[in-house]
Amino acid sequence: MSITINDMFIGQVASHRRAFTETDVKLCNELTQDFSPVYHVNENVWKCYYEKPIVPGLLTEGLITQVISQKLPGSASILLQKELIYYHPVHVGDEITAELEVIDINEARNWVTQKVTCFNQQGNEVIKGQVVILVLETESN
Repeated sequence: MSITINDMFIGQVASHRRAFTETDVKLCNELTQDFSPVYHVNENVWKCYYEKPIVPGLLTEGLITQVISQKLPGSASILLQKELIYYHPVHVGDEITAELEVIDINEARNWVTQKVTCFNQQGNEVIKGQVVILVLETESN
């Protein structure tokens, strides 16, 4: 689904759910060169704080941008600003749902502000915040 800024409205919601795998974590580590021991099951540093190693925050953030690029608006757009707070750790196998809600539309600038809420399979908020995106006009708009 691809919609223009003129089709967007305050209160419009889109979401996407995904579970991350150990392979996802390894690929993220390779791409970002972030090999922190908090991501690896064979390390001990995370055991004083969590039951399992955590998933890189960048992966969960990717779920947010996936909602933007595929659903709301689902068209070419650029992330201008993000303000996110990580409330709860994400672990391999957790089912994370990213839900975005349009809370402001600036038609003069083609900017849309969206409230972000990500929660796990138990309903615990893992990320909360907001993003501002620039919705690009395409030839068909």
